[in-house]
Amino acid sequence: MEELTLTTPALLFSAISLILLAYTNRFLSYAQLVRQLRDRYVENPSDITVQQIENLRKRLNLTRTMQGLGIASLFFCVVSMFLIYIGLQLLSIYAFGLALLLLIGSLGVSFREIQISTRSLEIYLGTMEGKHKK
Repeated sequence: MEELTLTTPALLFSAISLILLAYTNRFLSYAQLVRQLRDRYVENPSDITVQQIENLRKRLNLTRTMQGLGIASLFFCVVSMFLIYIGLQLLSIYAFGLALLLLIGSLGVSFREIQISTRSLEIYLGTMEGKHKK
């Protein structure tokens, strides 16, 4: 087996940081959307708004999971770097492997969240098509 150097986890470290930034931006846009949906629901409690709120709740839960897995991946990436630094090569390989698995999980959840986001847009498109046909 090839020796793991500080360079490999360091590369993953920067990639995870960028992914977490994207997740945070997504979360902030959801926070704004929650406020808008709440105002819309208070003004006119329609079935479409209720569907959007349910959809958004799922997306927020998935985003929380994505962020948690991403943070755990970053944590184990740093642990791996520390273990390499103190000379515990085998443990660093396991920590790095776990970081990779957590990152894969985070990306998988992100993919699922994108699918649900698409469903949200389909709800809006359906309402526009219904108005256009009338």
